[in-house]
Amino acid sequence: MNAITPPDITIAPFNGISPRIHSSAFIAPGCRIIGDVEIGADVSIWYNCVIRGDANRIRIGARSNIQDGSVVHCDSPKPRRPDGFATIIGEDVLIGHMAMVHGCVLEDRAFVGLGAIVMDGCRIASEGMLAAGAMLTPGKVIGRRQMWLGRPAVFARDLTETALAEMAAGVAAYVENGRRHKASLGMGES
Repeated sequence: MNAITPPDITIAPFNGISPRIHSSAFIAPGCRIIGDVEIGADVSIWYNCVIRGDANRIRIGARSNIQDGSVVHCDSPKPRRPDGFATIIGEDVLIGHMAMVHGCVLEDRAFVGLGAIVMDGCRIASEGMLAAGAMLTPGKVIGRRQMWLGRPAVFARDLTETALAEMAAGVAAYVENGRRHKASLGMGES
């Protein structure tokens, strides 16, 4: 991070690999970012999130946001899965408060609702949505423009153009809000 890093943010190396964070990203106080993590331009990582790239890599694309209290982790290599599962988060992704994202792929413009869980080997396609409180069990795939809900999550319906427009507006709002928080906290300019 090129700007001032408050003392209550942890950005730490693991096994000699340090997080790489674009200078325009907003990392809120209370966050812990460890190891092989790459955070793109205009990303916002909100208060008290943990992003731990110690077992595999984590990539977060431009303008994505990970909201307060969420945990992003990855799955280590194992004899049956020699590559394990990295966590790849595309661009313009919304991840709601208190979500758990683990060893999965969230394509561009995917949405993970409040308190939702995405498990190892899952994929949420572009403009797909996992509803608030839902749990996507290992290996499941949410298709493009689909909404899944429940525990375990199942297909509920296709998303409307209105819902997709609201998701896009949410991304833009979080980019702007991240800039305001960064300025308010005196963390430098993006």
